[in-house]
Amino acid sequence: MADWLLLRLPRESEAAGAAWMVADTSGRMVMPPQSGSLLQAAGLAPGRRLCVLVPGADVLLTDAEVPAKAGAKLHQIVPFALEEQLAEDIEDLHFAVGKRANESARMPVAVVTRELLEDWLNALRIAGLTPDVMYADSELIPDNPGQSVALLDGDGVTVRPAGAPMVNMPLDALGEALELARTPSGEMHTEGPTRSLILYTGAAEWHQHSKQVEAVREKFDGIKVQLLTGGPLALFAQQLPSTHAINLLQGVYTPTNTSTANWKSWRIAAALLAGLFLLHVGGRAFELMSLKRAEKELDASIAEIFREAMPGEQSTVDARRRMEQRLLASQGDDAGSLLAALGALAQARGAAPGTTVQAMSFREGALDLKLAAPDANSLDRISQTLRSVGWQADLTSGNVVAQGYEGRIQIKPRGS
Repeated sequence: MADWLLLRLPRESEAAGAAWMVADTSGRMVMPPQSGSLLQAAGLAPGRRLCVLVPGADVLLTDAEVPAKAGAKLHQIVPFALEEQLAEDIEDLHFAVGKRANESARMPVAVVTRELLEDWLNALRIAGLTPDVMYADSELIPDNPGQSVALLDGDGVTVRPAGAPMVNMPLDALGEALELARTPSGEMHTEGPTRSLILYTGAAEWHQHSKQVEAVREKFDGIKVQLLTGGPLALFAQQLPSTHAINLLQGVYTPTNTSTANWKSWRIAAALLAGLFLLHVGGRAFELMSLKRAEKELDASIAEIFREAMPGEQSTVDARRRMEQRLLASQGDDAGSLLAALGALAQARGAAPGTTVQAMSFREGALDLKLAAPDANSLDRISQTLRSVGWQADLTSGNVVAQGYEGRIQIKPRGS
């Protein structure tokens, strides 16, 4: 499976650009964190899955009571289940749902304004980036059962109290955030030490706020400080393989599958290719039908000439051989010339449909024919066709009759 490009978008209050790093499928660092413009990050995107992290302070993480059998109507139910808790109009908000805990009646939900989400996506699109998943960065803070976890980063602090919802607060409210980490809302305050705290912090943030943290150390059952010298991206990357974070790209924002997109781009070309193939097959089929029809017409002409030349013979099977035998027996060497002339006549009749042989005689290498045709032009076409294949064909007489036209043609080898 491809590596991850982990891209973190900046908060509006931050002057710095985006930050990114490359991690493998296990969340281990492949390339160290860097920062800059989205266009610079885009150079590392090809061949990698893109995980975009957006500021957790801009995403409301909550939960809603949703029927277990909501099914396809889940995304329609969630906004109305949370409507009374939200100040904004639900039509202006985007709701993304997470995985329900076993047998829980409540489902985790992430809420963000549509305008802000579309601003993020437009900025990525302009840079040529298409995210596979999009998470609130605060959701990739480690979860340690029985311990509270906090992250000091920039001008904000994120607290994940043990067994309680995550909270994003400004760094000016660090005291309140630490108190929340010690005694989550709903629990009784106590004077003695309560639970331990894991505090992730950048070096600059620790230098600025270490005294405030040390001042409340005795209120915790231990505070473990972990400095993130390269920023929190490496920490976030470690959570990717097993994260339960809510992907904001749901509903109308669901990424288009790559294979589907590729098929759509090739669909017109495939349709044209299929049409060309069908056209080719249809053309070949039409050509075959035309040849079969011509063959039938030629067979009919041969059969007609055979019956006229050999009265009393009904079967036309092997007509050429039988006529040849009859002619050899009766006329000797002239038989070959007669057969050749009859063959040429059979082919020439294809140029004048409706023409029939009324009588014929063969003397001294010349075949005299009496033909009935629809018009004089039909007999002329037969003569021209015979001449085009090397015969001397002369129209010796002709006259109009009630059924069309009758004429005589003499056929003999050219030069004789």
